[in-house]
Amino acid sequence: MKLVLQSLNYSPELTGIGKYNGEMCPELVKRDLNVTAVVAPPYYPEWQVHGGFSAFSYSTSKVEGVNVVRCPLYVPKNVTTIKRVIHLGSFAVSSFFALISQLFKKPDVIMLVQPTLFCAPFTLLYAKLTGAKVIMHIQDYEVDALFGLGLMGEGKVSRFVKRIESWLMKHFDAVSTISYSMIENAKRKGVDESKIIHFPNWSDTDFVTPQTCGAALKQEWGFKPMDKIVLYAGNIGNKQGLEVVLDAAKHYQAQPNVKFVLVGAGAYVDTLKANANQLDLNNVVFMPLQPWEKVPQMLALADVHLVVQKKGAADAVLPSKLTNILSAGGHALVTAEPHTELGQIANKHNGIYDCVEPENTAAFINGLELILNRDLTTHNLVARQFAETYLAKNKILDQFVTDINKLTNNI
Repeated sequence: MKLVLQSLNYSPELTGIGKYNGEMCPELVKRDLNVTAVVAPPYYPEWQVHGGFSAFSYSTSKVEGVNVVRCPLYVPKNVTTIKRVIHLGSFAVSSFFALISQLFKKPDVIMLVQPTLFCAPFTLLYAKLTGAKVIMHIQDYEVDALFGLGLMGEGKVSRFVKRIESWLMKHFDAVSTISYSMIENAKRKGVDESKIIHFPNWSDTDFVTPQTCGAALKQEWGFKPMDKIVLYAGNIGNKQGLEVVLDAAKHYQAQPNVKFVLVGAGAYVDTLKANANQLDLNNVVFMPLQPWEKVPQMLALADVHLVVQKKGAADAVLPSKLTNILSAGGHALVTAEPHTELGQIANKHNGIYDCVEPENTAAFINGLELILNRDLTTHNLVARQFAETYLAKNKILDQFVTDINKLTNNI
C-alpha cells in the first residue's frame, strides 16, 4: 500500500506533531507500507528553521525507508495571528505542488494532519485526481484553538470559518483523532460516526519506563540530591499559560530546595525568561529541548511533572507530553476542567494525576503543595498501568494499519 503523509511537522523536530510523524512513518514502512512524507523543514517549537535545512526550496531524501519531500515554508520570527495565517497558507500552497509531483505514483491513501486545515482543499483535489482514499488526522482542532484561546473573536467570521471547517471535514473518507472527546467534537462538526478512527498518540513504553534513574542528569544540571524538581517539558507558547508556573515559583522562594525547571523552546520562551528575571526568581531554571535519548532520564529526575494549558485549549489540544509522563510513572499536576477529556480521565482513573482549574494560581499552588507533600520516592503505578494498557506504541500503530486497510478494502 502506498501512503502519502501531508503535514507541517516531521522529524528531526523533538516535540509535538513532528515527533509523532517522525516515529509513525518508519513504523509504517516496517509494516510493509510504501510511505512518502510531504512536510516542511523542521522549525518547531523554536520557530526557526533548523540548520542544514532550507525554508525557500524543495528537497527530497530517504530517511529510515521513508521518502521525505521538504517544501518551502514561511516561518515568522515574531508569531502574530496574521503571520501565522501566512505561515500556514505558504505550506498549503507549496505542499500542493509537491503532491502534484507525485500525481502519477497513484497513492492508495493520503493522510493530512491538522494543523493545518489550510491544506484540506488541495488534499481533497489531489485525492480526486488520483482516486486515493483521504484521511484527515486531527492532532489539534485548529479552528477551535484559534477562537477558544481568543486569538480571533466570535461573530460572523467565526460562523463562516466553522462552516467551511465542517464542510471540508465531511468530504474526507475518514477522520482520525487522538482522544474520545475530540471524536465527539468531530461528530458535532458533522462527521459521520462510521468515518471516525480513534488513533491516539502513544509512548514507547519499553524505552520510557519507571526503572530509569535520573540521578546522573540531575547532578549534571547542577541540582543537589535532596532538591525537589518541578518539571515542565515541551513547547513554550502562548496557549500553555506558563505564567502560573512563575507565580508558583515565587510562592516557593522561601523553600530553596524546590526548583522549577522549564525544558523546551517556543515563540514565548524569551518573554517567559524576561518575566522570570523581572521577578528575580532564582529557583527557576530554563533548559533547551533534550534529545530523545535523554528524555527517560529527564522524566526520571522530576518529582512533579506539569501539564499546563489555558482554558479553551484542553479539548481542542490534547497535550502529547502527557503520554511519556504516564509511561514514566510520573506524578503530574494537570490544568484541566472536569468536563474535558483530561478531567474525565482523572475522574475515571483515580490517582493517575491531579487536576486543577486552568489559569487559577491559588488552585495550582494548592495542587502542587498536595503532591510535594506525598511520598514521591516510588513511581505512580496507576499512570504506568494506564500507559501500558492504552498508550503502547506497537498496539496503536498495528490497529491504525488495520483501520487503513479496511478503508482501502485490502482486508
